[in-house]
Amino acid sequence: MLHNLQIIPRLLCLLSLTLIFDVSAELNISAAFLPKIENKYGAEASARVEQWQSLMQSGVFLSEQDKLQRVNDFFNQHIKFTEDIYTWGVNDYWATPLELLTKGMGDCEDYSIAKYFTLLELGVPEKKMRIVYVKAVKLNQAHMVLAYYSSPRAIPVLLDNLIPRIKLATERMDLLPVYSFNGSGLWLAKSRGRGEKVGSAGQLNMWTELKQRMFKSAI
Repeated sequence: MLHNLQIIPRLLCLLSLTLIFDVSAELNISAAFLPKIENKYGAEASARVEQWQSLMQSGVFLSEQDKLQRVNDFFNQHIKFTEDIYTWGVNDYWATPLELLTKGMGDCEDYSIAKYFTLLELGVPEKKMRIVYVKAVKLNQAHMVLAYYSSPRAIPVLLDNLIPRIKLATERMDLLPVYSFNGSGLWLAKSRGRGEKVGSAGQLNMWTELKQRMFKSAI
């Protein structure tokens, strides 16, 4: 579950810097570790991780548009939506991609984070992607999606677990942007454009903790 929209003033009061980690260890799982995943989490979890690894290996030479579609479809089709309290026993938890795949369930930020790191591994530049905190108007609740910008001035397309189709942000009038971030920065939303940079992603404690877990991850 995401924090409510009052998080913004608290975020802007934090002074921590972005932490940079080599998180590739979690993204590249050796075939030798798949039996360990199966023993701990079951055959379905092992199969999901193996399919994820296959996607990252086979998708490197695809166009960026095809990479977006393949990754969006993969996570939307393989992961069941559940609230953090049911999945992790806490109100708010940002799962790593591997945690998400071994569980086979997660909420909107988990989908967005997994898509972001998988696309990074496939060679999509970080500067073209932002994880976006929005308000889902029809649901009247906070939500998170992944935005992709084909160029700095382009209208982004949104990868969302609520709908299967990747759409332009201007087609998603049901979503109101609040802030966005990636490994390089934190931006307050400005209409449906790129917004105003207000700090580093390290100001998001959940993001920092997530990357620390990815760095330390070992199956």
